[in-house]
Amino acid sequence: MRTPDIARAAAGRRRRDELARLASAHEPAGGGAARLSLTPVNLVLAAFALSGCAAVGPNFERPAAIVSPQFKEIKGWKIATPRESEPKGEWWSVFRDPELDQLMPDVVVSNQTVKADEANYRQALALINEARAGLFPTVEGNGSATRSSETGTELTAEASGMWTLDIWGQVRREVEAQQAGAQVSAATLANATLSEQSLLAQAYVTLREADSLEDLLEKTVVEYKHSLSITQNQYNAGTAAKSDVITAETQVLNAQAQLIAAGVSRAQSEHAIAVLMGRPPADLSISRGSLATRVPAVPVGLPSSLLERRPDVAAAEETMREANAEIGVAFAGYFPAVSLNGLVGYSGNPFAAAFGPTNPVWSFGASVAQPLFNGGLTTAQVEAARQTYQADVATYRQTVLTAIQQVEDALAGIRIYSREVKVQAENVRISRQATQITLNEYEAGTQAFTAVVVAEAQQLSAEEALLTTQALVQTDAVDLVVALGGGWTQTKLPDVAAQTSDIPPH
Repeated sequence: MRTPDIARAAAGRRRRDELARLASAHEPAGGGAARLSLTPVNLVLAAFALSGCAAVGPNFERPAAIVSPQFKEIKGWKIATPRESEPKGEWWSVFRDPELDQLMPDVVVSNQTVKADEANYRQALALINEARAGLFPTVEGNGSATRSSETGTELTAEASGMWTLDIWGQVRREVEAQQAGAQVSAATLANATLSEQSLLAQAYVTLREADSLEDLLEKTVVEYKHSLSITQNQYNAGTAAKSDVITAETQVLNAQAQLIAAGVSRAQSEHAIAVLMGRPPADLSISRGSLATRVPAVPVGLPSSLLERRPDVAAAEETMREANAEIGVAFAGYFPAVSLNGLVGYSGNPFAAAFGPTNPVWSFGASVAQPLFNGGLTTAQVEAARQTYQADVATYRQTVLTAIQQVEDALAGIRIYSREVKVQAENVRISRQATQITLNEYEAGTQAFTAVVVAEAQQLSAEEALLTTQALVQTDAVDLVVALGGGWTQTKLPDVAAQTSDIPPH
């Protein structure tokens, strides 16, 4: 017998001993068989004794997740250590961008996706109270007044109640399931908040990439105009063909067109940021800036730490807990339902002198309902609940694996793209030198203008590629911080039991 089964059996024996004690306390004088007198007090005492029995069904234990001892891509990554100079506060502060620091807080306050998940969490708290109501009796009051020629005025006032005892813990398992469901909603809310913040940070990177691209193209237009001026002078001096001038003018116009097109990406990124902040796009204008090139130092830790640091992993775990409790709810269907009912009141003529305590109306009783045959319905329900739990276990493990993959992807991206940035930066430096040398040779009449066009095109392509890779590094840095949980821990899940225990049942 498993340890939980032994504990439940011991609890059952204690409850039977309690019932025997109650029965012996009311044994008739003169001996004879002991029997429990069916008085209201004894019924209530027996109800409390029985309702404290251990709940049927398995108790939840978190299954083992599939994790590796360390991250594969951690090699070469500089592990961050706590320092006084490191920024404190929310996760985006590691990027040291004052503009980003001002934009982010509005996501929690005004983002409508977050608001919807917050409402879902409040609804889950209400469902806990709805389940808790099953632990208490329901009481109804009824009153009537009639007047007839035979009896005169007849006044009736009654209070009736019914209480289905939670002997097998079915209601307690339902409460447990709803509490786990509320924790799922709380973790989902945290995950939605982190996701929306991540989207804002990525849109901000795209916006700054567009700003830097506009700066690059503005500088390129100036350089191309300088080349056009040289070509025009050469043509005026009779040392260059008209086609060189036309080619130089075409370069300027192409660069100007690219500059205009870059505004689309910036405008759309700004619009996305506004909506993520819960504002219409017309209410937000972000001043121009440049793309950051510094990669923040982020403490990565071990893969196993993701079990406590990711809100989506916490949501998957609480989903398992909820499904596990539902097994107990279904298993309780094998056992009888025990109910108490009663009625107290007065009935009579309120104008009669004898009306009062001499006109009581009362009744008390108990009932037992045991399913004898339902075509295997209960067995099917228990099996369905168990398989739902197994599916949630697989989903939990897959969520953990996906979390590890996301961290690995971000680490690999930062490491590889950072190496690419170094190569591309050197390519930009050499391309600029080549363009200047070719332009000087053209002025000296030793090089055709076609070589200048090729050199300038290669330089612009190299500078655009460098900017794109720098943006990819920043995007992966955002992804890494978010994949590690964004500073969230499972200890931030609210105590749903404390938030609902102070609400009295109605």
